[in-house]
Amino acid sequence: MLREKIGICLAYLMQMLIVVYAVYSVYTKDYIWAVWGLFAFILTLTPLMLKRRFNVTLPWELNFLIVLSLYLHVSGGVRGWYQLFYPFYDKVAHLVSSITIAVLGFVAAVIMDRYTEIKMNRPMIIFFVIIFTMSLGAFWEITEFVSDQILGTQLQISLEDTMHDLMFDLVGGVFIGVLGDAYLKRTPKERFIRDFLNVE
Repeated sequence: MLREKIGICLAYLMQMLIVVYAVYSVYTKDYIWAVWGLFAFILTLTPLMLKRRFNVTLPWELNFLIVLSLYLHVSGGVRGWYQLFYPFYDKVAHLVSSITIAVLGFVAAVIMDRYTEIKMNRPMIIFFVIIFTMSLGAFWEITEFVSDQILGTQLQISLEDTMHDLMFDLVGGVFIGVLGDAYLKRTPKERFIRDFLNVE
């Protein structure tokens, strides 16, 4: 499928650019973003690790979202796009990240319901997705605050900016939660796991 091939190629390209930005950050002695770049690249390998460890293949769309979220963050910091295109770039990057996290939360909820003793109906899955997204978003904001205080970075511009970020987390969580609920109305969880995750 052409769209899938393009998506996979773009994901590989963004992974390579993340590595390039990490190396460039070392060259410019911007070691904080060098570490962030290395960490982001490792996170982009999560789908591969899941495949090797649990024999679970994430769909290319989800893999693309993961890589895109991390690429937007690293490139925005290294190239200064957060400041240059503020606040548009920051909000787009945050919305993409929150949607990605929400999708991962939805997948985690369905897997827990199917393979563990934790059983969730559709309203519980929506609630879990929203709380999961908000929790990771809050943790991210705390991480930025600590980085600003200890390392002298300027990741949090203002309280208003932080609150807007959390609101985007809420929007992403609600959007995917409602979308996932509509999907599960038509599709059994077993089929979702078989088709969407390609569990072998």
